[in-house]
Amino acid sequence: MFLKLDDANLLVSSFGAGANTIVAQGGWVGSGELWQPPFEILSSHWRTVAYDHRGTGGSTHGAAAITFEMLVDDLFKVLDALEIGRCVLAAESAGAAVALEAALRHPERFSGLVLVDGRYSGIRSEGANRLLAGCRADFGATMDAFVNACVPEEECEAERCWGRKIVGRSDPASAIQLMECLDGITVEQRLADIRVPTLIIHGSRDVITPIESSRRLAAEIPDNRLVVIEGAGHVPTITRPAAVAAAIDDFFDEK
Repeated sequence: MFLKLDDANLLVSSFGAGANTIVAQGGWVGSGELWQPPFEILSSHWRTVAYDHRGTGGSTHGAAAITFEMLVDDLFKVLDALEIGRCVLAAESAGAAVALEAALRHPERFSGLVLVDGRYSGIRSEGANRLLAGCRADFGATMDAFVNACVPEEECEAERCWGRKIVGRSDPASAIQLMECLDGITVEQRLADIRVPTLIIHGSRDVITPIESSRRLAAEIPDNRLVVIEGAGHVPTITRPAAVAAAIDDFFDEK
């Protein structure tokens, strides 16, 4: 379905009818499609919801520029439109910043967080600067290189091909805005204030977001578990979906 807002149409998918609900978004230029493989497993006993945030996948927007505030507001609009009062909130890569901010603002709406290879800093890295420059110079070549770096697993050429199609549904202007809108956010300074159980997942071979990012989450968020998926790169939701689904089930079965 499309959630039709004043300045955007967000593509939302919902499958399964379990007692518990998990809602997810992708990261940077990665759409909710990144969650399709683990949600195929989880939907047998969870209600699974994923959506394409502005500037990704099948979603469209008419705003002059994408802002961090819009991304956070959109999340709550998805929850309200689907009448989801409380859920586990999952996010991948830069989507972690949105998830953390949402949990800081309204912890009563979330029974837990799942953060996969999460980025949440308001300080732009040199790698991000190189991606921005590449998006301005040659978007297609930059996306190809980005996907290759995201998926270093030797046996995952099909997943790399799929990944190129996913990120290729973004565009240079949206990619730049989605990167720049994280500049100056303060989530990183408020991690100790997170009050919901948090599952942190990270691929051991991730070269996009250093594993130290997840180790900091584990050091500062009061109630958490860090799961490192050996051999996985930046998108274990695509390359190691069974491991991601199992980690989610194991963590929340205990809550």
